[in-house]
Amino acid sequence: MISARGKEQDKIAALDAGADDYLTKPFDVGELMARLRVALRHAARPAGAAPDPVFAVGDLRVDLVKRQVFVGAREVHLTPTEYKLLTLMIRHAGKVLTHRQLLKDVWGPNAVEHAHYVRVYMTQLRRKLEADATRPKYLLTEPGVGYRLRPE
Repeated sequence: MISARGKEQDKIAALDAGADDYLTKPFDVGELMARLRVALRHAARPAGAAPDPVFAVGDLRVDLVKRQVFVGAREVHLTPTEYKLLTLMIRHAGKVLTHRQLLKDVWGPNAVEHAHYVRVYMTQLRRKLEADATRPKYLLTEPGVGYRLRPE
């Protein structure tokens, strides 16, 4: 989060509300770049996951360090939001993630009432990653609950 508000209580409130970092304006570009590198390192090491930086299931392969996604030999380009949604699913592969959890973790705590965001982006991901988006093998719907990434 970038803000002109530099008071401690503003920073605490933002971090408690879900921000991963807080940068007060004005700031140097070097500091911003260093913070981005830290965030990318953390994103490449999913919490609780094995140290292997590559997730693979079937034809789907995601290199979390290089931020590359492949279906078979074809590289698939994802938007930042699509990639964030996919990496969240990877960190919790095999587990059902509720619509609310996906909204909070990908779009932030103020988006939890916008369930259509998840449906739209999941449809886009399926079109890019699944052989048949209408019969997904990887990104499975759990009716009335959320979605699950098939881990094997």
